Parts: sequence; structure tokens; C-alpha cells
Amino acid sequence: MDPLAGLLDGPRARGAFLLRVAVDPPWSIRVEDRAPLSLVAVVHGEAHLSAAGTGPQRLGPGDVALLRGPQPYTFADSPATPVQVVIGPERPGTPGQHCSTVDGRPLADSMRLGVRTWGTNPQGSVRLLVGTYCLGTEVGRRILSALPPAVVLTAGMWRSPLVGVLDEEIDRDEPGQEVVLDRLLDLLLISAVRAWFSRPDPDAPAWYRAQGDPVVGPALRLLHEEPARPWTVADLAERTGVSRATLARRFAEVVGEPPMAYLTGWRLALAADLLREPEVTVTAAARRVGYATPFALSAAFKRRYGVSPQQHRRAHVPAPDPVPQPVP
Repeated sequence: MDPLAGLLDGPRARGAFLLRVAVDPPWSIRVEDRAPLSLVAVVHGEAHLSAAGTGPQRLGPGDVALLRGPQPYTFADSPATPVQVVIGPERPGTPGQHCSTVDGRPLADSMRLGVRTWGTNPQGSVRLLVGTYCLGTEVGRRILSALPPAVVLTAGMWRSPLVGVLDEEIDRDEPGQEVVLDRLLDLLLISAVRAWFSRPDPDAPAWYRAQGDPVVGPALRLLHEEPARPWTVADLAERTGVSRATLARRFAEVVGEPPMAYLTGWRLALAADLLREPEVTVTAAARRVGYATPFALSAAFKRRYGVSPQQHRRAHVPAPDPVPQPVP
């Protein structure tokens, strides 16, 4: 499993919030939900994105924007249109994002247009697909931190039928539909991230560029596919067909750190995500990522993240509901 594939594994592939927005001009929506990641695709019409660190950008049909939280951003028919709707984070006791006017008047019910559709007109001249990932993960953080706060991929920069497929599926209400939509959104995200990193510009992360290196690429794939194996540099060099010195030197030059340091970071990122799963114990996580004992994992984990695996787990796994007691 390479780092991009890691986005599709386990908890990071579940729980995304997905919505079609259908509106007519003038319109302006300010998003302040502080979500780790949002994906916005234009299906019809055009929209202007204003986000931190970038000037207004026009998006047309087939264009996709990736927005890294927690910074807010605005979509509008024109940068000059005043904000009309504010999307805030979920409030206690109220599932879903909070939608209101600028002065705080609730809008969620009045702008609901049907199954996963929201706006002012079901046949609006502007239609957007909005996918919001509310659950941040360590593997995802390693990847998304390499992106700027706002990424815009125009239709001319990549080819993908997934926007159209997601638009067709989003308002269906059939058994298993949430899973179908999660998978489609994940595929669209992976395609967009891969297209961005594959541009000729030199700002792709080192680990992504390294996958095309004839020496480092095979070594990275081995580390990703078998993180629990008791790797040594000599073993890795033998499997890739080069000398130990050549692999160590080339890996550090291309990736920016030695092979075993990279492996440690990858193992701990995987462990951090595994520990978000209620059924995965610290002992099981240690075994699956290559630590002989939970104590060894705990020591390395605390050095990297500043908390123990148990503390990390308590912070990210909800406590089980209390068992109802019989009424006397």
C-alpha cells in the first residue's frame, strides 16, 4: 500500500459528508466548518473561490477544488457578491453542519431541496458537488500537508469521469448508497491528488517523486507493502538489487531521510490510524506495523506524537454507550 492508497484504507474512507448545491445568482456561501478536507466539484455553471493565501479563482464545469482545513473559504457567483450563507461546524445535539444567514438565522430546513440536495432551486444554473471529510487521519495528514491550502484542478489539467458519475449517484436513496458515495468520493479525491502531484511543477512531496526513481521507488514500495517486516538497510538493498551504501545514499538524497527513519514514520502513522478503530488493541496495532511488543510501540509513539497510544486512542475513539440497566 503506497501513501495515496492509504487514504482509501480503514477509517479515512468512511463518514464523509456529501451534498449537491443548486443555486441561481446572486449567491455567496462562506464555509467555516473547520473540516480537515473538503472537495468541491463544479457540475454546471461557474463559481468563484476565495480562500486564504490565494486570490479569487474562477471554476467552470469539470473543475475541482481541494480545501485543507481549518481555514475558511467562500464560493460565490462573483467575488463581489456579499456573503449570504454561512456554513459552520456541527453543534452539540444537532447532527450535520450548521447553516445560517450572516446574522445567525437558521437556513438548513428552508434550503433543503431533497435527498442530499440543498440550495435555492433544484434546477439551479449553478450546481456544485461538495464532499467534506470530517475525520482527520495521520496517513491523510502526511499526504495533505504536502498540498497548498487551496488546490484548483481545471478540467484541462486532468481527465476523470468521476464528477459525472458522482453527480448521477448523489441523489439516489437505495440500500448501500452511503458506501457507494463514500467510495466514489474517495476515488475522486485520490484522482485529484494524484493529478496535482503529477504536474511538472517541482512542489510534489519527495516521497511521491521518489516513486519514479529506479533505486528508491522499489524500496519505497517494499516498505509500504510490508511495514511489519523486520527490515534492515542491507535486506532492503538486497531486495532492490543494489548495494547497501548505494541505497542508503540515494534514499536520503531523494526522500530527505534515511530508509529506516522513513519506515519508522510510516509505521507510526499506520498505528495512529489503526488505533482509531474500536476493535484494534494496542497489542494488535503493534503487531500489524512491525513492533515486537506494545511497549516498543508505546515508546516510539510517544517520542513521535507526545502522547501514548492509549491517550491517542481515548482522544479519537468514542466511549461505548452504557449498557442499559434493568429497572428495579
